[in-house]
Amino acid sequence: MIRILHVVTYMGRGGLETMLMNYYRHIDRTEFQFDFLTHRDFRADYDDEIESLGGKIFHLPRLVPWSKNYINALDRFFSEHPEYEIVHVHQDCLSSVILKSAEKHGVPVRIAHSHNSSQDKNLKYPVKLFYRSRIPRYATDLFACGKQAGDWMFRGAAYTVVNNAIDAKSYCFSPEKAAAVRAELGLSATALVVGHVGRFSPAKNHAFLLDVFRRINQKHSDSVLLLVGDGELRAETEERAGQLRIDNNVVFTGVRSDVSDLMAAMNVFVFPSLYEGFPVTLLEAQAAGLPCIVSDRISDECSVTPLVKPESLSSSPDKWADDVLKAAKIERRSRSEEISAAGFDISENALRLQKFYFSKLKERV
Repeated sequence: MIRILHVVTYMGRGGLETMLMNYYRHIDRTEFQFDFLTHRDFRADYDDEIESLGGKIFHLPRLVPWSKNYINALDRFFSEHPEYEIVHVHQDCLSSVILKSAEKHGVPVRIAHSHNSSQDKNLKYPVKLFYRSRIPRYATDLFACGKQAGDWMFRGAAYTVVNNAIDAKSYCFSPEKAAAVRAELGLSATALVVGHVGRFSPAKNHAFLLDVFRRINQKHSDSVLLLVGDGELRAETEERAGQLRIDNNVVFTGVRSDVSDLMAAMNVFVFPSLYEGFPVTLLEAQAAGLPCIVSDRISDECSVTPLVKPESLSSSPDKWADDVLKAAKIERRSRSEEISAAGFDISENALRLQKFYFSKLKERV
């Protein structure tokens, strides 16, 4: 059995982590096993499932690239684990730090994987510029979730697009499922449910989303904003909802494992991100037949079905609200077959990744 080491921050229910778990569940685990090198010391959402599938989870300190303690811990890990011939790194621009250590310790296949597009407004961007420029020097292979993410991260170096694939059929819409979930959440059958799935972080732009929903609620009083996820800005977002006096119409579900069911209960999916790579949740929403109002910062590659309508972030919340109310009138039906036909079904993509891993190891023989 070949063990692949994936290097992440931690295995919470974020987009990157969900993508990895989709591949892990569908890859041939008689041939491959995924192990995870994380940078947090707590148990995360997917840890139990990882271990039940046979994966191992290792912990390092937080990734501080100029810290001698961190570099020593990283070097010690690779020195103690010479069994890994493939290291697949998902650490954004800082991937070069891990890749350099992996090269130093003789790991033959070193993959850097880009999951985001532009982060130019990030205060740490000058530091990230330096480490980003070193990625092609230490990586043997470059992956990206889409063209925009690959172009931004790798700056002209050749890369391979690895789709953020999903189990499309599991998102099939049914009125029965929608009714059951609404009943569980205490939502009326007639309410306009505006949905969002994502970590409470600056990139997801929850503050703007609340402004948009405030205008929706003023125009359509029987409306609810369903926010799925958790993160460092959740408390701030809850406080802001109270300030806007819409808190009675905003439901914070926290982290959930039944996103496909929650999407069945929604009428429209709203995604005003400041930047993204290729968000898994947007694929899931389309598979579930949800009309999607998304920011113009999200790549056109993500518009796999006609359900996606981009809107400028410079447009007013009022304009976004009108888009949502118009989209809510679209007849709901499942689009899972369209997602699969476009090449985003997980079974085919897991097989493709598997063949890549095999081919790289054969090169070493």
